Amino acid sequence: MVWLIIIFSLLGFGALVDYIAKKRSLNVGSDEGIKNASYSEKVYVESAMHQMKHGNDTDGPI
Repeated sequence: MVWLIIIFSLLGFGALVDYIAKKRSLNVGSDEGIKNASYSEKVYVESAMHQMKHGNDTDGPI
């Protein structure tokens, strides 16, 4: 029962944040975060995207 209350309160908080962002016309996109990222963060993101796209198989087929 406590878990349901926690889940619904988190969903309600997210809905409130979305409502406020839409009301104030805040545009938050993923491109904005990338623009302000350091070189190492960009490399990490590109590496993670490559691994997700090609799987975690780094040794090639057996």
